[in-house]
Amino acid sequence: MNSEIRALEPKALWNKFADLNAVPRPSKKEERVIQFMKNFGTKLNLETLEDEIGNVIIRKPATAGMEDRKAIVMQSHLDMVHQKNNDTEFNFDTQGIEMFIEGDWVKAKGTTLGADNGLGVATILAILESDDIPHPALEALFTIDEETGMTGAKGLKGSLLKGDILLNLDTEEDDEIGVGCAGGIDVTATRNYEQEETPEFKIGFQLEVKGLQGGHSGMQIHEGLGNANKIMNRLLFDGFELFGLRISEIDGGSLRNAIPRESRAVVAIDAIHEAAFKSEIEKRASEIKKEFKTMEPDLDIVLESTDTPEKIMDLGVQEGLTRALYAALNGVYRMSADIPDLVETSNNIARVIVKDGQIKIGCLTRSSVETSKWDLANTLRATFELTGCEVEFSGDYPGWTPNMDSDILKVMVPLYEKLNGEKPHVAACHAGLECGILGTNYPDMDMISFGPNIKGAHSPDERAQISSAQKYWKFVLEILKNIPKR
Repeated sequence: MNSEIRALEPKALWNKFADLNAVPRPSKKEERVIQFMKNFGTKLNLETLEDEIGNVIIRKPATAGMEDRKAIVMQSHLDMVHQKNNDTEFNFDTQGIEMFIEGDWVKAKGTTLGADNGLGVATILAILESDDIPHPALEALFTIDEETGMTGAKGLKGSLLKGDILLNLDTEEDDEIGVGCAGGIDVTATRNYEQEETPEFKIGFQLEVKGLQGGHSGMQIHEGLGNANKIMNRLLFDGFELFGLRISEIDGGSLRNAIPRESRAVVAIDAIHEAAFKSEIEKRASEIKKEFKTMEPDLDIVLESTDTPEKIMDLGVQEGLTRALYAALNGVYRMSADIPDLVETSNNIARVIVKDGQIKIGCLTRSSVETSKWDLANTLRATFELTGCEVEFSGDYPGWTPNMDSDILKVMVPLYEKLNGEKPHVAACHAGLECGILGTNYPDMDMISFGPNIKGAHSPDERAQISSAQKYWKFVLEILKNIPKR
């Protein structure tokens, strides 16, 4: 199956992507891919090192005639988001990604593809291995753990890199040149609660929300996609008043940077309300599916009888939880006043776990404006604290402030126009690129971000466009040939 991928043009790029995707590389578990990268550099007799946090740097001298150009850093992250469909049997810790071609797209069988940021990594590997691609002195920087904390970028010391220009290959629209990005912060609300024995007159049900698209919680937060945690809360809200509904368990969402696709709840209701409860859930499910029919045509809400749970939540805590989840903002908080169509500040209610006397709610708050980021984070803090939760802020990382006077931007814009007959879209994005963090230790480094078309990142619908990869590869080669002189 992956042999079809290796036959795609440009072969240098797709072969390296296939090699990389054979190596398991979920965030926080990058040991095998780190070793793969080190072996790659050593085999080419290039200077190769791993820093104390796990980032890999490979250096390659300038090709003949390019020695007087500014040195460049080409940068991508090694880890990938691990998401799969419920009916897909797959172990991200041990298996390589299974890919296939559908029309103009490369996809994976029921899992994320890893094109984010694997195509960037593969690009750099192909250039390191080449003997016929002109380029200046090159430092290849492969960071770890970008998707779950950016700890690789945060831990990179300021003395390691010598380059003048950084090319970040983590943008997902091929007509876009990135000059800025959002910062972010993890907001986590927790609370312990007393469990109660379930009364004898209660009966059990399992409620599932599934079939949502999911996606990137930054780049797609404005699209109106369904959030499984918010939809589940709509179904449970007022359940006690109507049916004596008591929550036993909730398990919704997964990673903070992925819009939640699925949620499951186990509840108990008064037996005398069984028919009314089923009818009401069917009605609400129909209404919600109609509401989301354009964006979420595969949304499914399933109610099934199950064994009556032995334990249920304290009622007061349950009522506070459902009200807090209703009040907590999910989606766009503010659009940028300075950059047209850019989301400035947003929140993703990514994870809701209720089980064994513990509540945990995980959010990712993003903003290109630091004060706005903290404003929303504190709004969420206040919401959850009002219901008795403790709220922790962690994983704070800065945004990347646009530099419209960038020298490499002045090179890339006319090059793009010459190659494609149209101007590129120069923009900031609402994702968390590593440039903002790297810029804290390398404030004088000129930075830019670009990449091929990748759709559905952070979800099993992730796909990379073949024709776009060809367009992007030509752009990369022209950029390398046109790096300005020192």
